[in-house]
Order: sequence, then structure tokens, then C-alpha cells
Amino acid sequence: MNKVILLGRMVRDPELSTTTSGISNCKFTIAVPRKYKNQDGETETDFLNCICWRTLAENVNKFMKKGSQILVVGSVQTRTYDAQDGTKRYVTEIMADEVEFV
Repeated sequence: MNKVILLGRMVRDPELSTTTSGISNCKFTIAVPRKYKNQDGETETDFLNCICWRTLAENVNKFMKKGSQILVVGSVQTRTYDAQDGTKRYVTEIMADEVEFV
């Protein structure tokens, strides 16, 4: 089973784009604080890249902005690609199936 539930804040305004076949997609990053504090007593934060598609993408772009609190339900996906310098790059993203505007 591959399912994640994340509650965090938008790091920057979402980026809406359209594929060549006309399908909307929206990329955004959320900051999610960790449950436990580190050795210095500070809470660490993870910055997670998310993507959603179609109507959900349009709604996220329309209603969310930097600093908005957001609940994301989805799955973790990884992919690789070859960069221009010839190195292999690895990307981990959250594919958002549901987004709640908190």
C-alpha cells in the first residue's frame, strides 16, 4: 500500500501548467513539520514536492497561495531522468489525489 496524508503549509504559490494534450497539472511544495524535535530541541521541517492533475489542479491553483495550510492525500512516486550534463537525476514527488483547503 502506498498512501500518504500530509498536513502542512504552501511554501510558494502553486504553478499551473497544461500538457500538450490540454490536461492541467499543478505543482506545489508544502512544508511539513516533523513530530519530534532534534537534539537541539528544534522542530525540523520536510519540504515535499506535490503534483495534482485536471480539475483538482485548477482548484489548487485558484484557491491556494503561499502560506496557505493544506491537507494532501496521495501516494509517493519516484522517477528518474537524464540531466543535460549526462547525470541521472532522481525525483520523489507526492501525487495528490485529494487536497483539502484547511
